[in-house]
Amino acid sequence: MTLSLLFDQHLSYKLISRLKDLYPGSQHVKLKNLDTSDDAEIWEYAKKNRLTIVTKDVDFFDLGLLRGYPPKVIWLRCGNTSTKNIENILRINHSQIADFIVNLPQICLELS
Repeated sequence: MTLSLLFDQHLSYKLISRLKDLYPGSQHVKLKNLDTSDDAEIWEYAKKNRLTIVTKDVDFFDLGLLRGYPPKVIWLRCGNTSTKNIENILRINHSQIADFIVNLPQICLELS
């Protein structure tokens, strides 16, 4: 399984290039014309393309409880913060994220 992420509309598309060394093939909903799509459509896109959703939004966690995985969800619980800080969170927690995506049978990983 790849470590490719799908960043939701509340996160910067700049994370794709900043994190390409750790999360190759990552995408952003805006760059895929999904920024006006509902959560269910984004969920199906992530599932079809084997992407892990990265979000600050509880709605994807709730959707995961209803539908199960894939896709998996990384829920950033860091409030309103800079793109640099989000990049650092995803870098610092890379090993934990990789283990979650590849090995752990759970829907959501919460990071702050």
